[in-house]
Amino acid sequence: MAVRGIRGATTTEEDSETAIVDATTELLAQIARENALQPDDIAAAWFTTTPDLTSEFPAAAARRFGWGDVPLLCAHEMAVPASNPRSLPRCIRVLLLVNTDRPATSMRFVYLRGAQQL
Repeated sequence: MAVRGIRGATTTEEDSETAIVDATTELLAQIARENALQPDDIAAAWFTTTPDLTSEFPAAAARRFGWGDVPLLCAHEMAVPASNPRSLPRCIRVLLLVNTDRPATSMRFVYLRGAQQL
């Protein structure tokens, strides 16, 4: 069995607990659905947010989503200037490390809302 990475990202309309939890839950549900993941498949999840999101940890949404035994970590992204074309405000990113026999090419990355431009 190999460990594979699955990337995903989304954005929120505002910096609020509800907005962060809702966007993160939507992202995790879509990633889980597209990759047929169960919580036991996930070795770890690493969340990052842009520095303008401070009202809640995305990991809190993962716990509410049912990932109670998954190791989770949150951090802030670099404060890249808005003039950079890859800079995206109010963005939540995740890197899931999953245990699977599937090839890396079968992993489906998910980019929702404003993060579709990434």
